[in-house]
Amino acid sequence: MDRRHFIKTAALLGAGTFTGAGAAVAATDGRFNPSPDNGWRVFEVSTRAEVLKTGSPMRVWLPLPSLDDPGWIRNMGNVWQGNAATAEVQRDATYGALMLAATWEANEATPVIEVTSRFATRDRSIDLSRPGKVAPLDKATAKRYTSATQLLPTDGIVKKTSAEITRGAGSDVEMARAIYEWIVDNTARNPRTRGCGTGDIRAMLETGDLTGKCADLNALYVGLARAAGLPARDVYGIRVADSRFGYKSLGKSGDITRAQHCRAEVWLAGFGWVPVDPADVRKVVLEEKPGLVLADDVVVAARNKLFGAWEMNWLAFNVAHDLALPGSNGPRIAFLMYPQGENAAGRFDSLDPDNFRYKITSREIAA
Repeated sequence: MDRRHFIKTAALLGAGTFTGAGAAVAATDGRFNPSPDNGWRVFEVSTRAEVLKTGSPMRVWLPLPSLDDPGWIRNMGNVWQGNAATAEVQRDATYGALMLAATWEANEATPVIEVTSRFATRDRSIDLSRPGKVAPLDKATAKRYTSATQLLPTDGIVKKTSAEITRGAGSDVEMARAIYEWIVDNTARNPRTRGCGTGDIRAMLETGDLTGKCADLNALYVGLARAAGLPARDVYGIRVADSRFGYKSLGKSGDITRAQHCRAEVWLAGFGWVPVDPADVRKVVLEEKPGLVLADDVVVAARNKLFGAWEMNWLAFNVAHDLALPGSNGPRIAFLMYPQGENAAGRFDSLDPDNFRYKITSREIAA
């Protein structure tokens, strides 16, 4: 079949308005003005997935922007095109993670789905010297983000390590900062880790191998924070633009297929959700230029910045852990940051393009 018969370019008519074979339009505040004058930037991210292993019914799940915060990210809708028998936006009941779920019959020779998301974002920065009047988390939310998950235990060696790190800390901020500094000082980015890692923090601590990538190092931060009684969560997403602060290693534009990046947040009394990213400090050490060490100025600057701030050249997908993909016959996934797929033979390897091909692109657009 000629793919041009069923794949078309999505038409984007304006802020928050999409048209196409299928669309989900996010509700936006009519007063919201995503203007560069107030720090907002608008992006479009498109994911095109093709299933190469056919011959049985197939399913694909593509992560969509799920977080909406008036301070730093606003979702403006999604549109999709393709030849799927069904395609609909579904939401995880526990964490609110959104995904486009598509299905094909066994006789479809060239299964293809493409989704485009538009969103606005601006940099986050919190002055941790000036607490404000912030309502505490409700009990259910506080429990969710201090509880253990399959890969984020809060007992045993995790609790012991957390207690050692935070001994003598007198406030939430001091505890959160102590864990951040410990992660930066004691971990390392491992370029041989597949994808973004797995986030198995008990194994990291028990083996003493504190290397990995963002889903390992920032998960370690989250687990240690939870063990200390601080609500914390991983935020799974993807880089969408080059860094404006001169860090080649901390940005990606155009083809962002391999630009997935997990960050972290910790809830601090008087401040609310505070952005942190110790994994990116270690990324600067390894990738910014050869031979860098923690004492180099470019690393020190990143280290100082990434406790309490994020550069928002990045799309936040969701904060979900141990996710059951709707309609799937396979096991839960640790997190939803990559496209997922399966057929009768089982789950596809999202990092294996021979079995599951996809391409993700980004572009910045005028507001």
